Amino acid sequence: MTTERTRQIKLASWVGIGGNAFLALFKIIAGSIAGSLSVVADGVDSSVDVLISVLTLVIAYLIARPPNIKFPYGYGKAEPNATIALAFLIFFAGLQLAISTVKRLFSHEEASMPGQLALIAVLISIVVKMLLAWYQAYVGKKVNSKMLIANAKNMQGDVIISASVLLGLVLTQWFKFPLLDTLVALLVGLWVMWVAIKIFIETNLELMDGNIEKCIYERVFHLVEEVPEVKNPHRMRIRRAGHKLLINIDIELDGSMSLHHAHELSHIVEQHIKDRLENEVLDVVIHIEPYGDEIHEEELGISREAL
Repeated sequence: MTTERTRQIKLASWVGIGGNAFLALFKIIAGSIAGSLSVVADGVDSSVDVLISVLTLVIAYLIARPPNIKFPYGYGKAEPNATIALAFLIFFAGLQLAISTVKRLFSHEEASMPGQLALIAVLISIVVKMLLAWYQAYVGKKVNSKMLIANAKNMQGDVIISASVLLGLVLTQWFKFPLLDTLVALLVGLWVMWVAIKIFIETNLELMDGNIEKCIYERVFHLVEEVPEVKNPHRMRIRRAGHKLLINIDIELDGSMSLHHAHELSHIVEQHIKDRLENEVLDVVIHIEPYGDEIHEEELGISREAL
């Protein structure tokens, strides 16, 4: 499964590199020829997507490496770390666009009317970006890759950006007001920055070992309670290592039970969770306590009552 997942991430990355490289080059050249700053800005945004796809490809090779003494949990955390880096790349690209358009707005340079080539470039960009975004989202959900899903969200934002550029160009042509093209370019930069901030916030929650859905906790509690003789699952901690879950949970067993039988039951609980959650779980760590023992207040973990 890991090999197939890595293969699909690599393929999605190469598709992203090829598609975005074409769009970046095409829009920058077409925007320059047509005299449209908003189209050039859209092309710069696509060039950032090329860097994003290259970084995604590098991470795909990294996360395929097996655990070792330096990283006993494997390299799964490289994925959200890379996503944070993507967020910064996207943000500074948007910031640069915003700064350049503000300078253009306050300059005394006379704005020229964009040519028809700008409209054609944006129309092509919208179609290609929609296909790329759909493919990245499809593969990201299929292999549970936060990085690809983040990239897909960025590309979906790019579709909105290109649509805004197209609307700005149409209105510019209609009202014969070339300054409108520069204003649209400024809005593009601000939108790119907002997308980056949202990606950063979501990914940072994962790096803080948070953002685990409530339904996952509820499901794991239910699975533990399905195993006979196991009582009072509590102090559950779940975090992600890449696309997989690391689960820690305390359970209670009959205090007179033999150590051998208690050990067998803990393995049954572990395997039951892994079987029912299929390929979502990397590891399950179970701590056994005697049933009815006084429960001391713990600093870590989630109880059933807390859900």
